[in-house]
Amino acid sequence: MSYKKILVAVDLTDEAQQVLDRAREVTEQNKAELSIIAVVKPINQVYSGFDVAALSADAAMIEMDAVRQAEARVAEHAKALGVPSDRTYIGRGSPAYEIRAMAEQLGTDLIVMGTHGRHGLGLLLGSTATGVLHGCPCDVLTVRIE
Repeated sequence: MSYKKILVAVDLTDEAQQVLDRAREVTEQNKAELSIIAVVKPINQVYSGFDVAALSADAAMIEMDAVRQAEARVAEHAKALGVPSDRTYIGRGSPAYEIRAMAEQLGTDLIVMGTHGRHGLGLLLGSTATGVLHGCPCDVLTVRIE
């Protein structure tokens, strides 16, 4: 089976390069179109248990700064991979949901993403990878992060 549209989901840590390298390999092997997504969690998800509402103006600024940083990092990755800016996306919300929704919107046949294998379904996959798998419209390649 040959993949035509590949979506790589990155979390913008230094470890993301391992996922991007694997996505590039699979994209080249399949002569596919590559898109990149990063998802910024809403501040109230990041700091659950804190009274974020009391800091609403500051919280909104922090969230916007996170979006700007994500845009800049994704743009760097896109440039290095030769991915045009119109195939880069910044989701806002639940990473698993946003990744699945973008894959469906783009008609993606493969999602490439990393997994630490330290949480969620125990020791198999991370919570985001597990969430993407449930109800995913396409194949998912998880890259074990070293």
